[in-house]
Amino acid sequence: MVEVTVTPRSSLADRPVRVQARGLSPSQRVTLRAWLLDEHGERFQARAFFHADAMGEVDPGYHPALGGSYSGLCPMGLLWFLQPDTPFRRLLKRDVTGSPFRIHVEVFDGILLVNGPRDRPLASCEAERWFVGPGVQRVPIREGRVRGTLFLPP
Repeated sequence: MVEVTVTPRSSLADRPVRVQARGLSPSQRVTLRAWLLDEHGERFQARAFFHADAMGEVDPGYHPALGGSYSGLCPMGLLWFLQPDTPFRRLLKRDVTGSPFRIHVEVFDGILLVNGPRDRPLASCEAERWFVGPGVQRVPIREGRVRGTLFLPP
């Protein structure tokens, strides 16, 4: 059974995560795709192509991407290279304390350049990327012409 995981499943946005796909055939060509919807419903996605190792596993931290949104060894490449479906959009998080970005990670059989309506992933999972840790206090700053926000740890 094919499985894709993100470890840890919930983390701060500046912390590394590990993406792994298991249960593949040895040397199987696969596409790993990560995508999210921003606060306006705009989709951002990245994909990378891999050959599974002799154990039928793919780990972007140990196996170089053969192409896609990036190539080479890049453990966080699927998250760092997210691009908008609509050109010239920027990935911004306005509500940093209320909700995380929900990242969907999928593994597809073969090299998948674009997604069609019939393309079904072999496996998928979801991970959360938070921008503020638990217990952090957000204090707005307004002093003269200075505007900002102070984040105080618990």
